[in-house]
Amino acid sequence: MSNEEVSASVLFSRDAGDYDDLRRRLIPCFDDFYGTALKLVQEWQALPTIDVLDVGAGTGMFSAIVQSKCSIGRLCLLDGSAAMLEQARHRFPPNEHVEYRVADMANADFGNEWDLVVSALAIHHLADDEKRDVYRRIRRALKPGGLFINAEQVAGPNTNADERYSRIWLEQILQLGVSEQEIDKARDRMSYDKCASVSSQLQWLTDAGFSDVDCSFKSWRFAVFSGRA
Repeated sequence: MSNEEVSASVLFSRDAGDYDDLRRRLIPCFDDFYGTALKLVQEWQALPTIDVLDVGAGTGMFSAIVQSKCSIGRLCLLDGSAAMLEQARHRFPPNEHVEYRVADMANADFGNEWDLVVSALAIHHLADDEKRDVYRRIRRALKPGGLFINAEQVAGPNTNADERYSRIWLEQILQLGVSEQEIDKARDRMSYDKCASVSSQLQWLTDAGFSDVDCSFKSWRFAVFSGRA
């Protein structure tokens, strides 16, 4: 990892213990955001049991949401922070079919054996060329007919939109009771963000060989987009 990536990992490890509770309050559209992602899985799922890779899994929240409605065979939680994955271990009961893998998604080998690959609020930490590479490797990691879902923080189409997203986000989280100290910590983490627009990322997914590429949900800086292998 670069020095910048190591520093970001340190911040996320620092906040791992409170991350789940805070995430709900830092994402004003939380229910629709994750609900849309889950609906995409349910609409797609044809197999009774699916093998899932969670890229930038953090504490495993996204995978747990999928598991609440779907039968998962093998599950791999991949993240650069060991502290985040330690929190994930408390979420899932001991299971030989669940793997907790500390690795940098920017260069990790994702394999080529997954029915479903998911990611939530993680890939935006990468530079644009790294995002494109991750999308290509995820495409190769999926079995034929497999699905990729990215529930992500995105940039606006221009500077004015980005400023609007930031202003409205701050208004909304203050209404949800997020403290100034928590906001400062969130901004520390967000200082490493390298968000890209929805339109750019849909094109990158198409370029990577995905079909049925779509953005199914967007609320200011939060969006859910997907593609099929």
